[in-house]
Amino acid sequence: MPTRGRIAFFACVAATVGLVPQFSHAADDGMLRVYMDHARVLKLDRPVSKVIVGNSQVADATVADPKTIVLTGRSFGTTNIVLLDSDGNAIVDERVLVSIDEGNTVRVYRQTSRSVLSCTPNCEQHAQQNNTAAAASATP
Repeated sequence: MPTRGRIAFFACVAATVGLVPQFSHAADDGMLRVYMDHARVLKLDRPVSKVIVGNSQVADATVADPKTIVLTGRSFGTTNIVLLDSDGNAIVDERVLVSIDEGNTVRVYRQTSRSVLSCTPNCEQHAQQNNTAAAASATP
């Protein structure tokens, strides 16, 4: 299925379950995408009774009112969110991807190592890759 078709499909699914498109899906894999330390609003067509987040260290969900959930990215990674109505039926069952806001990152390359810094407002290191160390550990 072409990417445009996948996006349209997920928009239809979101409309069917009553989610207002105030959140974005990652174009490649259909997951809800939230930036770290940012929040997304999920509007529902019916009241939610129970909120379940697979890994609360990656994302957190807060009930603003019975039909509004606020999803907050806490740490990099993936998890899932399940929202149940009062009868125990799933209103939403989606995977969640928490990532950094690429618009505010700086990559530093030093020979074979790479660092990724998030600069909002101060630069902090979020990822580091050292290809020399990886190659040395792979050698028997």
